[in-house]
Amino acid sequence: MFALLILLMILMIMGAIVAVQSKDLLSAVISMGIVGFGLTLVFLILQAPDLAIVQIAVETLTLVILIAAVMKTTMKEIKVRKSTVVIYSGIATVIVLIILLFILGDTFKELPAFGYPELRMSEYYIEQGLEKTGAANLVTSVILDFRAYDTLGEATVLFTAVMGILAVLRRKGRKE
Repeated sequence: MFALLILLMILMIMGAIVAVQSKDLLSAVISMGIVGFGLTLVFLILQAPDLAIVQIAVETLTLVILIAAVMKTTMKEIKVRKSTVVIYSGIATVIVLIILLFILGDTFKELPAFGYPELRMSEYYIEQGLEKTGAANLVTSVILDFRAYDTLGEATVLFTAVMGILAVLRRKGRKE
């Protein structure tokens, strides 16, 4: 599992480097999508499905919005690619999809039966919540005391998505 995490981290770093070095804004947005979806896989491997769900939802919406914004703001004529480039792109896509399917297959095999971890943890939260946190509201005590790092991670994902959208939609050269 550690080797798989290292492989995903390398993929994410390469995607970030491509995004920073890319001259084409659409390529940069797609490369950042690779980073975001790689992070979703990392969350799944680390058995944090709640963060993975938030990450995939935010990443998908952000990617759609950013691609739409880039396509609207850069009205360049799209040139028809040569057939060899299309073939290589198709081959690369198939290879990436096969790798992702293998990663997801291993991840889903490691997930326990539905409901078991949630029921076990909810029993602990119900029994120990008031005593350990002092909060009468059990939901608040779980979110802010027991699961504070998950909440911080989800807030970070949302903040990063908003900052990315603002960076793309800002006006060029605000000097007037």
